[in-house]
Amino acid sequence: MSIKFAAQFLSTIVLATFLPLTSPAQQTPPPSNPAPSPAASTQAPPDKDKDKDKSGQSTSAQGSNAGTSNDRLFLALPNFLTLENAGNVPPLTTAQKFKVVARGSFDKIEFPWYGILSAISQAENSEPGYGQGWEGYGKRYASAFADGTIENFMTSAVFPTILRQDPRFFQKSDGGFGRRAGYAMSRIFVTRTDSGHSQFNYSEILGSAVSATISTNTYHPRAFITTRFDPTTDTLIYVHNASSRTLPNTASVWGTQVLYDTITIVIKEFWPDVHRKMDHKHNGNAAQAGGPNP
Repeated sequence: MSIKFAAQFLSTIVLATFLPLTSPAQQTPPPSNPAPSPAASTQAPPDKDKDKDKSGQSTSAQGSNAGTSNDRLFLALPNFLTLENAGNVPPLTTAQKFKVVARGSFDKIEFPWYGILSAISQAENSEPGYGQGWEGYGKRYASAFADGTIENFMTSAVFPTILRQDPRFFQKSDGGFGRRAGYAMSRIFVTRTDSGHSQFNYSEILGSAVSATISTNTYHPRAFITTRFDPTTDTLIYVHNASSRTLPNTASVWGTQVLYDTITIVIKEFWPDVHRKMDHKHNGNAAQAGGPNP
């Protein structure tokens, strides 16, 4: 399962490197001394940006107004359960927990994301029981999508609801790199309850363990036998292929999920800083491009 983790992390870096920034639409300067219209003198035009957050995305009932965000890691991957400088925010209801997890799990970017992971898995022929060709790719795709979705719901909706824990990550946003990175990594083991107290993060540890157990032991390949002909002995050789449904493999999947979530949380802690620098650089380039020609 370390190969799968490496593929996931590599895909994150690829998205961060090659995803183009969305440039804001250029505004046409208003004509000088425009003639006032009767409608304009009686009623101000609606502010189309009043319901938008700093990233330019609408803060609807599914956004920050409901205690979640509309942010995206690297402007692509859903980051709806991360809040910056949140302070004292009300807890999420059960419906809100499930709704925001569903919104992220079935976001449009997730479909090509799992397609990339499945292609890497197919190229490496991981879990040979799936086979090759389009049939094998389809099985790998369905398996990867199910793995991620089950873990998302277990760690961020099911267990937080049962245990009354808050599935959100509250960024520290101040202090040095070491302090902030240490804080982010500690959130794997420490979380906030719905009442605002600190508690061991059972939702992450137990939720990922349950999701690994379910996924590994239900739809991942069983042991199977293949045959190959040995021309030197003119005999048919039977080859046993081990099952993925074993306790060591389940433990490996569990550990991989926790490690991957730890790295993801660290990225979430520093993403606002990176995003602001990207915006500053982009705005600076736009200002230079829009300056007067010599």
